[in-house]
Amino acid sequence: MNTTAVQYSFSGHETFPFRYPWLKKGFDAVRENSGIFLRDDAIVALGVGKNMVRSIRHWCLTAGVLVESWKGGGYLRPTELGALLLADDGLDPYLEDPATLWLLHWQIASNRARATTWFWAFSHFRESEFTRELLNSALSKWVQTLSGKRVAESSLKRDVDVFLRTYVPSRPNRRDLVEDSLDCPLVELGLIVQTEGGKAYRFQRGPQRGLPDGILLYAVLCFWEAFSPTTETLALSDLARQPGSPGRLFKIDESSLVERMEGIEKLTDGRLSYIETAGLRQLYRRKKLDPYQVLTEAYAVGGRRR
Repeated sequence: MNTTAVQYSFSGHETFPFRYPWLKKGFDAVRENSGIFLRDDAIVALGVGKNMVRSIRHWCLTAGVLVESWKGGGYLRPTELGALLLADDGLDPYLEDPATLWLLHWQIASNRARATTWFWAFSHFRESEFTRELLNSALSKWVQTLSGKRVAESSLKRDVDVFLRTYVPSRPNRRDLVEDSLDCPLVELGLIVQTEGGKAYRFQRGPQRGLPDGILLYAVLCFWEAFSPTTETLALSDLARQPGSPGRLFKIDESSLVERMEGIEKLTDGRLSYIETAGLRQLYRRKKLDPYQVLTEAYAVGGRRR
């Protein structure tokens, strides 16, 4: 994997996890005016406070639905993924399909440059059960190994707090959630749960039956392109264990990942296949797939397209 010029960030969210309407609000606002986040009246246009305006910008960039424009100077533009997902006639503009939450988790947790704590926690942190203090301490030690300027401990603690609130509901019963809840939509995935007593947390590692095959395939293609774009084979061990891999970021156990990959030939009409010979388990690519076409087909299978 190309690791040159790696950037890291432990801020930008203004201490807010994203909320249900935010990505659509930011996307629509930028389609109307590419410089909306530079304007003094952005708080009126977006209907939120000043800090939340900055947070919406951050999460739209982190989720990959907006990108900095070729104009520079703070101007933004929608990405192909943003248009595909969040346009009024898009795949799921209001995040009604659980598949979208898995997709957004992948987009955010794989974004090492803008969501470093998210990437690190799912890719590098080895503890299945942990306290907030342990998470803070482990992240601080890892950050000390990075090049670049030192990151303040207070910034790391705020980042860890937002990370946990991205996945753990603020109320004990997730069924109480409504669209305008203060909780992040990703709490619905149940990837991190609070233990009894509320003083510790646990990653929910397993088969992730709620993760649609099409979203997993999209993640496989994204990882393959980032990790080894010129090869026609990809080792199952890399798919399961490498930092930033679907196995790591979705917390899928390896045997379940093998089970899912065994069906990939049928899912891709033979363009990808899973081969296990002489103890070597790998994916083989006969023909490149378009990740966005894969997403479109995934939502069609799920019944969201009209």
